[in-house]
Amino acid sequence: MVTVNDVPQDLLIKRLAEELRKKYPQVSAPAWAIYVKTGSHAERIPQDRDWWYTRCASLLRKIYLHGPIGISDLRTMYGGRKRVGYSLTHHRDAGGSAIRKAIQQLEASGLVTKLNKRGRILTGQGRALLDRLSTEIFEELVKTNPSLIRYS
Repeated sequence: MVTVNDVPQDLLIKRLAEELRKKYPQVSAPAWAIYVKTGSHAERIPQDRDWWYTRCASLLRKIYLHGPIGISDLRTMYGGRKRVGYSLTHHRDAGGSAIRKAIQQLEASGLVTKLNKRGRILTGQGRALLDRLSTEIFEELVKTNPSLIRYS
């Protein structure tokens, strides 16, 4: 069975973001999403106007790979380096509101659920969605490059 680990993450996240935009009305960018940075480490707002769906797709993939996982761990993963004057750079966590609201929307759509005191995990529906998209992407890649098939 093909899983998320077997396909390139950029193709999966792009396809998953399109799927979330089309089939899940609970997942939609809040009004403030066009004005905010993703964290204190970022200098500007995201260049992509649809960054919200990309972030939601990326969160689903992270929860698939690392779940159960909490908001603070996700903030650390999405954080980055911030220059502090002439001294060395320091790590800053990403903004928690964007991650929290995105996960709440994914919970409302039935793709993510909260595990008691341990973090978030994917529901069966969320895992099935990611596995189905991974299989579709893998089949398309095999059609273009048949040498990707591994014989065991």
